[in-house]
Amino acid sequence: MTIATSTELICFLILSSVIVSGALGVVLIDNIVYSAFLLGGVFMSVAGLYLLLNASFVAAAQILVYVGAVNVLILFAIMLVNKQEELKPIKGLKIRRFFSGCVCAGLLALLFRVDITTNWATPGPKAIGEIATERIGEHLFTDYLLPFELASVLLLMAMIGAIVLARRDVISIELESTDSIPQNIINNSTDNVLLDQSSD
Repeated sequence: MTIATSTELICFLILSSVIVSGALGVVLIDNIVYSAFLLGGVFMSVAGLYLLLNASFVAAAQILVYVGAVNVLILFAIMLVNKQEELKPIKGLKIRRFFSGCVCAGLLALLFRVDITTNWATPGPKAIGEIATERIGEHLFTDYLLPFELASVLLLMAMIGAIVLARRDVISIELESTDSIPQNIINNSTDNVLLDQSSD
């Protein structure tokens, strides 16, 4: 085993352990903000695996799209929506955890079976280098144009939804603060707040 091969193997083991431990932390940690940060670490580690496969463009897209867009959007949604709402106990939580664990264990067993029974072609195809970016661009704007545009529209809808929900919380807080002035405030049809000067 050469130095390059051993270094690649060590990097792969480190990144794989970070991915597995981070994924477990995302599922098991109660604090949802910490889970979102761990999810970002998992995305970064996956980008490192892409770099080991000489797929630099896919690694950069992984960081830009998933870490820079999806994970940040998740953090904004967590911090802006239901900030003051207390979490209520969920009925039948143990039963749900049991069934979820069974599903996860079944998927893990299926992955192990595929890994063991598949005759993997080693070594894989040679990396094509800088031409890979060209090829990916051609496929994105020809064969996969519709899924690419649908993904961008989906991200835009999620961002607009987070902004609308956050703005609704701000409006409700402003309306609750006006309850200390009874009989002097009238809400018109457009939900604007007007002062009632009929008593003057």
